[in-house]
Order: sequence, then structure tokens, then C-alpha cells
Amino acid sequence: MTTDQIIQLDIKEIQRVLPHRYPFIMLDRVTEAIPGQRAKGFKNVTVNEPYFPGHFGEIPIMPGVLQLEAAAQLSCIVMLLMSEYQEGYLGIFTGLEAVKFRRKVVPGDRLDLEVKMNKFRFPFGKFDFIGKVGEELSVEGILSFAMVKKEELL
Repeated sequence: MTTDQIIQLDIKEIQRVLPHRYPFIMLDRVTEAIPGQRAKGFKNVTVNEPYFPGHFGEIPIMPGVLQLEAAAQLSCIVMLLMSEYQEGYLGIFTGLEAVKFRRKVVPGDRLDLEVKMNKFRFPFGKFDFIGKVGEELSVEGILSFAMVKKEELL
């Protein structure tokens, strides 16, 4: 893959790239990804999400940490689509900076996410990210990660 190739992924293709599975896969589609650079994708938020019964009970709000996880998963896709990381690597979430939650995310919303590589020096990197519902900003910040060989985690 060239670094300027725009890639789109449906849920089956996302699952080929990420190890996450239900109930922890936080992306439904990647609408645009350029390996090693940036990506856009979304999570359709439904009332059937397994966290809603326990997160504020009768007032279902998507937990902020899961919005961050969705951004982290999209960031991992940007890295795992690079040829040098396609085999044997995982992206591990290592930190957050300047995170702000601007709007609640509720059932029926579509959380649109955008991530952009801020910097990378193997094995560590950072992504700037935003999440929106429609035109309204819901979350923003910077997330840090490390590219790690799967065998090192066993």
C-alpha cells in the first residue's frame, strides 16, 4: 500500500485489522484512511449497547472513556494499515492529553471520528482526534500510543 492511498473499511474489514470484538469494538465503518497519516470513521450508537443499562440507568449516555476508545481504535487502524505493522503488531493506548468532552452522545447518534497523526518515532506516537455528532463537537484531544509486537504481550 502506498501512503497516499485512501482506504475504506466495513465492519468485516475492520475486524481483520483490529483484534477487538463485541462488545468492545467501537467502530462500525472507516470512511477514509490513509496509512500512517489520518482516518475518518464512525460508531452508530444504539440503545442496545451493553453499557447503557449500567451507565446512568434511565439516562443513557455513551461513556466518555468509550468515545476515547473509539478514537484509539481508529488511530490503531491508521498504523496497522501500514505495511510494516500489518503482521504481528498491536497499537497500545498509552496516554491522553487535553481531552475535552463538549456534548453528550446518546442512542440514535452517530459518533463521527477523525484522527490525524501528530508525531511518530517508533515505537511511540501521538494522534490528534475529534468526535462529532452531526456538526457538534462531542470530544477532542490528543492520544498517545505504542506499536508493540503481539508476542511481547504474551
